Amino acid sequence: MKPIAAKTTDRATLQTIARHAMTERGLEPDFSPAVYTELAGIKAPARAGAGLRNLRDWLWVSIDNDDSRDLDQLSVAVALPQGEVRILVAVADVDALVRKDMAIDRHAVSNTTSVYTSALIFPMLPEVLSTDLTSLGEDQDRLALVVDLRFAADAALLAFEIYPAQVRNHAKLAYNAVAAWLEGQGPAPARVAQLPALVENLRLQDHVAQQLAQRRKHRGSLSLETIQARAVFTGDQVASLAANQSNRATQLIEEFMIAANSATATFLAGKKFPTLRRVLRSPERWARIVQLAGGLGTKLPGLPDGLALENFLLQRAQAQPDRFPDLSLAVVKLIGRGEYVLDVPGGNPPGHFGLALKDYTHSTAPNRRFPDLLTQRLLKAALHGLPAPYSVVELGALADHCTAREDDATKIERQVQKSAAALLLSNQIGRQFDGIVTGASFKGTWVRILQPPIEGKLVRGFAGLQVGDRVHVQLVHTDVQQGFIDFARDAALAR
Repeated sequence: MKPIAAKTTDRATLQTIARHAMTERGLEPDFSPAVYTELAGIKAPARAGAGLRNLRDWLWVSIDNDDSRDLDQLSVAVALPQGEVRILVAVADVDALVRKDMAIDRHAVSNTTSVYTSALIFPMLPEVLSTDLTSLGEDQDRLALVVDLRFAADAALLAFEIYPAQVRNHAKLAYNAVAAWLEGQGPAPARVAQLPALVENLRLQDHVAQQLAQRRKHRGSLSLETIQARAVFTGDQVASLAANQSNRATQLIEEFMIAANSATATFLAGKKFPTLRRVLRSPERWARIVQLAGGLGTKLPGLPDGLALENFLLQRAQAQPDRFPDLSLAVVKLIGRGEYVLDVPGGNPPGHFGLALKDYTHSTAPNRRFPDLLTQRLLKAALHGLPAPYSVVELGALADHCTAREDDATKIERQVQKSAAALLLSNQIGRQFDGIVTGASFKGTWVRILQPPIEGKLVRGFAGLQVGDRVHVQLVHTDVQQGFIDFARDAALAR
């Protein structure tokens, strides 16, 4: 990588680093001429056809990040007698415009995901599609696949149906504003205030989502909280790093997406279709998790037990909330990463240990993830009584490819975020910080300073330190291009 020119902006510096990281890992940062040729022929959103349900008048809303424009899903609630509730999730019908083996699709297959770096987004699909023609934008009529879920008064799933429909987003809402309102810490978002019927509908959605979260916890779904910091810019300069935090609105969407993804996997299995499952295997390093819990006074069973681990996590979150993100990160690393695997009719997929689900796939973000677009095509074929559009051999290869590409994308995003952190601290050499030890092994000792939430390597004064120890450190070196941040802890600082 060529040295970055002096006097460039932080944003430009990070964009250069991001583009280099993309090409270094074999992802395509730009679309080919063939893609733009195809785009020239796509002038409008997909048209409604025969057999679609017209659900445009229902009170559909999207809830996403403040600046998100690639809107994949909408939700709405319907109250039924005896406390039952229908939760409907509409997923953008991306396949209606992006057909299998188009040049646009081949780019999506190559990258498999949108890559979100702090200075530049590399969308899986061209933005004219993902943020407009295939996005479920506010006040726009769009085609969707609807997962229609019916829940009992205690949020037990009674039945579900999947069908194509035409929908309309009546309110583009943001996580933070919705959460503040739901928690009584802020006013209703402007669009909600303009449509009073949305008040009752969103509160009903929130009620069901909270019930679903409790049911998952009782099954052994894991409550993990890791710190994901993002760069905050003033103009084109990095001004700070802010930690993304879960809230009532993110939980609402998470619960509905989990329910829709599980129903989709169950539906395709019932149709005897091969599928791409999203799995998290039972931890092979369970003994190390047992050892970790034992060091904190909790005895876990000798064999993997999600419910026992969840109870331990809840206890630690209450006992030491400031250290819980670091404990969560340690558990995440020991459990391992999620992956895509092929499931064939009559197969026995490993399930998702973290969600305590046997049947799970990715289907609710087809603008952003290729496995979701692939699953959408399987769904549409199954709904129309057509054969699967992918062979078992193709699906097996795609499962491996999507897993590898997801890992590449995560590393690219982390690399750029580390460079953003190094940029923020680059003029603060010699400054002292309070921190906490997040890693201690033969590979090195790592410290996360508390404000801003940045992790770096402790290159001096690490002897005898253990994970969770509080330390006072001094910044001694940064390398923006590599994303390296080094701290030291001398005798004077240790006192």
